[in-house]
Amino acid sequence: MPEQTATVYQPDPSDETHMRRALELAAKGKGRTSPNPAVGCVIVRDGRVIGEGYHERAGEPHAEINAIEDARGDIQGATLYVSLEPCCFHGRTPPCTDTIIRHRPRRVVVAMHDPNPRVCGEGIFALRQAGIRVDVGVLEEEARRLNEAFVKFMTRGLPFVIAKCGMSLDGKIATRTGDSRWVTGEASRRLVHELRNEVDAILVGSRTVMMDDPSLTTRLDERDVKDPIRVIVDADQYLDTDRRVFQLKSGAPTWVAVPDDRSFEGADEVLRIPSGKGGLDLTLLMKELSARDIVSVLIEGGGSTLASAFESSIIDKVMFFVAPKIIGGQHAITAVEGEGAARMADVIRLERMTARPVGEDILIEAYVMQTIPGEKGD
Repeated sequence: MPEQTATVYQPDPSDETHMRRALELAAKGKGRTSPNPAVGCVIVRDGRVIGEGYHERAGEPHAEINAIEDARGDIQGATLYVSLEPCCFHGRTPPCTDTIIRHRPRRVVVAMHDPNPRVCGEGIFALRQAGIRVDVGVLEEEARRLNEAFVKFMTRGLPFVIAKCGMSLDGKIATRTGDSRWVTGEASRRLVHELRNEVDAILVGSRTVMMDDPSLTTRLDERDVKDPIRVIVDADQYLDTDRRVFQLKSGAPTWVAVPDDRSFEGADEVLRIPSGKGGLDLTLLMKELSARDIVSVLIEGGGSTLASAFESSIIDKVMFFVAPKIIGGQHAITAVEGEGAARMADVIRLERMTARPVGEDILIEAYVMQTIPGEKGD
């Protein structure tokens, strides 16, 4: 990051209000901008909003450009609020900093630095060099949460992985006969479809596909709905093509991950991944997905796949929907199978846990606690 002398930030009471609106606008682009971040922008002059915009799709104009156009190009002397540092390099679109400088706002308020090494600090430096005041850090935590997948993708070169499951109060995701429809209620299932609408890919094991025959598509009432890329992990030749995921009319493909000495007829693409402990090497699979610009992955199970994912330390966040039901039975399928930890010292620890009602269920969200590099969880 270039050295720079920043002006002393004098917070304006309205800064958070306008930045919160910029974040609301940014959220509209979630699921559409990948591998770019979701960004929103609000332009204010004399206390009045004169322009708004957000990054709608990858390859299309960025939030700042859309907001400036909404203000009909007249932003001289205004304050521009943007949820992420403006870009300063030529990609699929020209640098936003050039356009901002040309239109001469008085001030730019940025929620957070862009973690992209090609930008990080450079965009802010360019604006300040041009004589524009820049203040950074308004609602930074909220901005980072909105783009948590992009942050990981830029800083670690890997997708952000969410582990989702719907389970009974006693931790079961199906009965002893494999019946799982429906563990959770309608409101929870709708929220899962909203998640599918936002992520790049959804990942399940072949056992889930063979037992439940899911479509793994996004089913919502809204008009602008997208399906995630479907990734099926088939380590043991359990899968066949007589399943719904191979018969879909969908805008998203179905990929099948298999050991590197095998193939699979019927998939849109086959990902050959070396074997690891308990199946395919999921860390290498994540690297393969990252190379294909997959920024976010939603793992929907089943229990064996979630166990492998936790053991591989690829999961960043958990979203467990807990239903007010008791299934019981030692042979009923649990949310996370596998061998599990032998000692409490070895368990996977979570942090920043929250719980909220979703219809009749409770959604528990938490992040996997990061450990020292080289240790389990890194």
